[in-house]
Parts: sequence; structure tokens; C-alpha cells
Amino acid sequence: MQRTIFESEHDQFRQTARTFFEKECVPHAERWESQGYVDREVWLKAGELGLIGWEMPEEYGGADVKDFRFNAIVNEEYWATGTVGIGIGVQNDILAGYFRNLTSDEQKKRWLPKFVSGEYITAIAMSEPGGGSDLANLKTSAKRDGDHYVINGSKTFISNGLLADLVVVACRTDPNADKPHRGISLIVVETGMAGFERGRKLDKIGQKSADTAELFFDNVRVPVENLLGEENRGFYHLMQNLPAERLGIAIHAVGQAKRAIELTDSYARERKAFGNPIGTFQVNRHALAQMQIETDVMQTYIDQCILAVNAGNLTADEAAGAKWWATETQWRIVDRCLQLHGGYGYINEYEIARLWRDSRVQRIYGGTNEIMLDIVGKGMGF
Repeated sequence: MQRTIFESEHDQFRQTARTFFEKECVPHAERWESQGYVDREVWLKAGELGLIGWEMPEEYGGADVKDFRFNAIVNEEYWATGTVGIGIGVQNDILAGYFRNLTSDEQKKRWLPKFVSGEYITAIAMSEPGGGSDLANLKTSAKRDGDHYVINGSKTFISNGLLADLVVVACRTDPNADKPHRGISLIVVETGMAGFERGRKLDKIGQKSADTAELFFDNVRVPVENLLGEENRGFYHLMQNLPAERLGIAIHAVGQAKRAIELTDSYARERKAFGNPIGTFQVNRHALAQMQIETDVMQTYIDQCILAVNAGNLTADEAAGAKWWATETQWRIVDRCLQLHGGYGYINEYEIARLWRDSRVQRIYGGTNEIMLDIVGKGMGF
């Protein structure tokens, strides 16, 4: 189905992104999967090409263009080329909003140039060992001590956690707030600060090259100048940025589904059984047709969400619904595509196997799909 949301500058940007992924990422995929993280050099190359932080002001190296269609293109080409996880989506879809909207002029001068160039890799630390989705009741504390905050606690499942130079940490700064969510702040912890330690690199089922780590904070003294946004307003800052994060996940899901269908289409034409390509059998032909229709519908839905976030009116309910629908549909499609590969689909050297592993987490991170349904249900008044 022909898409109508892009303009000529988006087409040019797409070609840049595709060339980058094909030349700079795909050749290293197996090595990155094995080592559990990507080389820093790829971030610098992405920065040179303008694939990071384009929405930042021009004086700090960005293009001052806030247009989520560019985010969509990077995410789509990422999967279309068979690239493995490199964490750029975390920087563009999640962290960019915090660093653009919540930083002071002094913070912008300190952080944004290297954010855009790829010299600074960023992460956001919300989830804790005892409560992944329960953000309002997080335990990591930040106590004011003169002109510093003293942070204690731990975080887990942190994307980019191993390589990150700047980590936005959700902390409890007011333990006596009348409601738990009113006592949370966002504080930027920089690599090298005493007491800030990275734990083990978590051994995940999929997305193995996207480093995911545990983080520990033992009396980490952070200057008050590293407060991001307003003190005790961190929960609200998080809620303002989560719709874009969840839309980014939905875009990834569409990209994964399309890649799975592309791989299976080729396989169904080449693989023969009983003397004929397996795609010519009615049951397989119907399966491929159904998946293609579902993907077209999903893409149209997500495209409308992309336009809505550009217009500033994508609601939390709509973003949650998009994340739920896209990731549930994507999982059905990827799983069915693996099935159509037969025994070869279960062999790691086939891309469909990696895609199947990589796609499973989409229904978990960014808020579990059960939480997404709850958000939509509450939005309906229940």
C-alpha cells in the first residue's frame, strides 16, 4: 500500500539511513551479537551523517527539526536492512525529548553537541529490581546535601547502560510527598562519578548486541546543576515523553513484521516441497496474504499516530494502544513466518530466527502490554 506521509527530504534521509545501516552495521552484526554491544565508532559515524539528534538546536549541532517521520525512517531502515540492535533508537526516540525540552542553557552547552555527534551515548534509568512498571513507587533516592544530590539505589534492564556516558536517573527526592509520584526527580549521572558502577551485562534472549545492564549508585554525589527539569516533577516529565517512546516501539514492530514477511516471501519462492515452491500451496499462500494485509493495516494506523505526534496531539491512550496492537500483531506475524521456514527457521544462522528472538521483548519493554491495555481501559473511564 502506498504511503503518503513522507516528502522529498524524507526520501533523501531514508537513503542516507539505509546506506549507513548496510555499510556500517550489517557487516558487523555477528561480531556485535557475540560481544554483546556495538562499537562506539558506529555512533560517531551516525553522528557525522546527521542520524542522531537532528531535532536539537542548530547552535549545538542539530538541524532544529522536530519531525517524528525522521525517527520512523531510522527505525524502519534499521529492520529493513537486517541490522541488529545498536541503541540509536533509544537516543533519538526517548532521550532526545528529555535533553531538548528539559535542559537549561548551561546544560545544553555542556551536553548537546556531543549528544548530536554521537560522542555521548545516553540512557534513561527507570526500572528497578523490585518494580519494573511501578514507576511511582521507585526506591532509588537522591538526598540534597548542599550543592549536590547524593544518590543511592539500583536500576536494571537499562538499555545503553553499559556504554552510556550520561544516564538520566529517576530518583526519589521527596520521600514525604503526599503522593509517591510527586516526589520524583530526574538527575543526570555522568560516567566516572564516584560510586556509580555498572553491573553485569545482562544475557538476553534476543537483541544481544543492544547492551542492557544493571546500574548501581552508592553515595554518588551529583551537582545540583545536573537536575533535569523541575525538582519533584520527574514523574510528569516521564509521562510526557512516554507516548513518543511507545510509538517508537510500535514503529519497530511494523519494521520487524515487514522484514519477516520479506524473508519468508523469498524463502517461499525458493524452497520446494513435492516439486513445487511452498508459497504455491494454498495454506501458505493464504498465510502470506493475511500477514501482508495485517501489516498494511498496521502501517496505516501507525502512520496516523506519527502525524499525531508531530501535531502534538497523540494521547497517552493512543500511544499505548498503538504499542499494544503493533507488537501483538508483529509477534503473530514473526512467529508464523518462522513456522513457514520449517526446521530452518529454528537455526540461528537464518535471520528469521534472530528476528523471532529479537521481537519477543517488544511486548515487555516500554511498559508491558498488560499495562498498555490498562491505560486504554482507564482512558475509557473504567
